[in-house]
Formats: sequence, C-alpha cells, structure tokens
Amino acid sequence: MVERDPEWAGWCSVLVNANDLAAMGAEPVGLLDAVAARDRSFASRILAGLRRASQAYQIPVLGGHTQFGAPASLAVTALGRAAVPVPGGGGRPGHRVRLTADLGGGWRPGYAGRQWDSTTSRSSADLRVMLGSVAAARPAAAKDVSMAGIAGTLGMLAEASGCAAVLDVAAVPRPAGATAGDWLTCFPGFGMLTADGPGSAAPPAGPAVSAGCGELVPGSGVRLRWPDGELTVAIAGAVTGLGPAGDTA
Repeated sequence: MVERDPEWAGWCSVLVNANDLAAMGAEPVGLLDAVAARDRSFASRILAGLRRASQAYQIPVLGGHTQFGAPASLAVTALGRAAVPVPGGGGRPGHRVRLTADLGGGWRPGYAGRQWDSTTSRSSADLRVMLGSVAAARPAAAKDVSMAGIAGTLGMLAEASGCAAVLDVAAVPRPAGATAGDWLTCFPGFGMLTADGPGSAAPPAGPAVSAGCGELVPGSGVRLRWPDGELTVAIAGAVTGLGPAGDTA
C-alpha cells in the first residue's frame, strides 16, 4: 500500500495507531515514524498523508528517520498514557458484545470491499470523541477492528478472553453502501468491539453508531446468528494461536 497509495498509507499509519491506543482507553502523546522511499518526492507523498492525519487526530510527530534509495516502507509507533488500560482479554462468557463504528464515508477508491474510509471527512473534534469512547465507557474488554474485519477481530477478543463469540448479523451497525459480507470482513476506519456485563451503557461516541450485537460464550471461535436464528461457523477456532491473555491488554 505504501508503494501504490503513499498518501493514504501515511494517513492510515496514524489512524491504526490512534485506534490501538483508543482501544486501551489511552490518551495519545505522540508519534514516531520511520520512512523509506526511492527518492525525496516519493517520501514527501508518504509524509504528506502522515502529516494531515497527525493534524486531524491532534497527535504530534515527535521524531523519526527517513531513508532514500530504498524500497517504500513505513513504520509508525504511537505513545500514549492510561492509568488503568482496558484489557483486550478481559471478556468472559455471558458478556454482551457491542460494536461502535463510524458509518459515514464510503469505500476508499481502489479498495472497494476491503477498506472503508470514514475518517478523512471527519473533524478533529469528531475523531477525538470517537477515540475517547472506550475510555469513557470502561468496558471489561475492548479491541479495535483491524484488517481482520469485525468477525476476525471479535475472534481475537474472544480468544484473548479464553472463550468463543456469537455475532448477531442483523444487529451489527452497517452503512447502506456495504453488504454484510464485505462489512464483516473489511477494515472500517473506526470500529471498536467491546465486551461487558449485560445492561452496560453505550459509550458516548459522537458521529459513530453503537449497538449490542452478540455475546461471549464458552468454547472457541466465532459463530454468526442470522435473522432466522440459524447459526453458522465463521471462525472454527483460534485466530492468532496466542491463546488467552488473562488480564493483559
């Protein structure tokens, strides 16, 4: 992606780091970047996207490294603070699963069905409210939706929590411009999966939509529950193979 779409890669490098920190309930402090490119002009395109996102998310770039005459690559690390991080493996059987996602925007040109761009059209204020949703709600467990999509990310949260998950397809917040299959497997821009006890309140999330759409259950993997009650297996077992994470984030 860095080679094919350098400005978008630069934007996404900030976006994914901001989402990672948000899932832990952390306040971002800054970014460090390492960029390699064939020449100065190409590096400028990567850094232009990174700079725009840094300004939009209000996360400063603290330093980094740039190398010319090399294959295109980009590595970005975000630093943040959280007095008590929200764990990724804190879910338990019986916890309700909630998806909080930004349904605005549309498919990124060239990435239809794979990457939903809701973030480039949002104000800094909207982005920061969404990023603060996990910190405000303090659920038992949280995981930002990654390139594994909603189904795969839920599988990772369940695996880290030592259990399985059931996802109610009809209850998943979904934009009108995406099919259920694409939406459950794409990268959504901003999406947070959380697990908490029954009756937990929806987090304040600005323009994002939040809805309960499943539960954690004993076992492993992820099953999809369809409107007629039929259950199908989406993920048969562990996603990462790393096993339960206990109380770690």
